[in-house]
Formats: sequence, structure tokens, C-alpha cells
Amino acid sequence: MDIAGDSGFSKLFVKHQQGFIRFANYYVRDRAVAEDFVTDAWLYFWENKHKLPEDTNIPAYVLTIVKNKCLSYLRHLQIQEQVISKIHSDAQWEMEIRIARLDDCDPHQIFTGEIQELVKKSVSSFSEQTKTIFKLSRNELLSAKEIAEKLGISVKTVEFHISKAIKILRKELKDYFR
Repeated sequence: MDIAGDSGFSKLFVKHQQGFIRFANYYVRDRAVAEDFVTDAWLYFWENKHKLPEDTNIPAYVLTIVKNKCLSYLRHLQIQEQVISKIHSDAQWEMEIRIARLDDCDPHQIFTGEIQELVKKSVSSFSEQTKTIFKLSRNELLSAKEIAEKLGISVKTVEFHISKAIKILRKELKDYFR
């Protein structure tokens, strides 16, 4: 090795330090990371110099360490980006599904089904006479007079049962019609 103690190392360090940092920074695009890689590479060399052959090209050796650190860093970033991209594409897919479902959602249809179920339940709780009169009024669209004649009861009785049915339905459906 062509280092005569600390001063030889210092000369090599000063001569190549900035060039190695520029080299690393070109690839990692982060000056602080590049500086750390170069410093770590010089430190690794210094700690292991006694294990290297005498004819080792020290700048090439240190630059190889810097190159390998940059490659590891970039591969790590690449994997990180792939994971982030996968998460983003999954999130994008989920967002598209939610948008499509919301776009297709018809609140009137949802409430119509609920309202029909409540009306059906309420009507089934009516007395037989109220249920019969209400169905003739609403389903067959008969007037109070026609219902009275058909059932042989007074118009006032028909109106009473229709009013009673409507009052119950208003109470049951109050949350839907404010």
C-alpha cells in the first residue's frame, strides 16, 4: 500500500474526498447521505488497511465501497417506492370503488324501501276494520262515500278510520318527512 502513515492517508483523503462525494451525490441525490457514505468508506478502509494487499489501489478500493453503499441505498429506495406504489394503487382502487358505489347510490331508493317496510308494518298493526278501510282508500283509490256504501257503514266512520290510520303512519314515518 502506498500510505506512509497518517500524512499519506490525509493526502489521499483530501485529494479524493470531494470527488467521491460528488460521485455518490450524483446517484443518491442527497448530499448528507453521500457525505456519510464517503466517510464510512474511508473509515472502513482505515480499519481494514492491514488486511489488504500491498498493491491495492486505495482510491479505487474506497470508491468501490462508496459505489456499493450507493447501490444498496438505491435498491432500498426502489423497494420502498414499489411498496408505496402498491399501497397507492390499492388505495386508488379502493377510492374508485367507493366513488362508483356512491355515484350509483340512490338515497330515494334506499328510503323508499325503508318507508314501504314501515308502512307495511304499521298497516299490519291496524285493527281489521281500519286496515280494510285504509286499503280500499289507498290501494283501490275509493272515496269515503264509495267505501261506506261498499262496507255498509257511515261516511263519518270511514273518515274516522282513515284519519286514525294516517295519524299512526305520520307518527311512524316522522323521521322521513320533516
